[in-house]
Amino acid sequence: MSLRFGGEGQAFLQVDTPCVQESEVADSTSRATAPTYEGMEHIPRPNIRDGFWSAGASVARSVGSS
Repeated sequence: MSLRFGGEGQAFLQVDTPCVQESEVADSTSRATAPTYEGMEHIPRPNIRDGFWSAGASVARSVGSS
């Protein structure tokens, strides 16, 4: 398992295991509710701010302050 952080806080989680059998995945039966960026050369970076994830405070600092 690896967790990497790239440019502008992009997070990448990768897990490899020899114990999993590859299987087919059916196409979605519902329409996408967000842009799919299909056919675009570059996918835009996320631009959504969230009160928790975008707070800028470390977990230790926010947990310890009561």
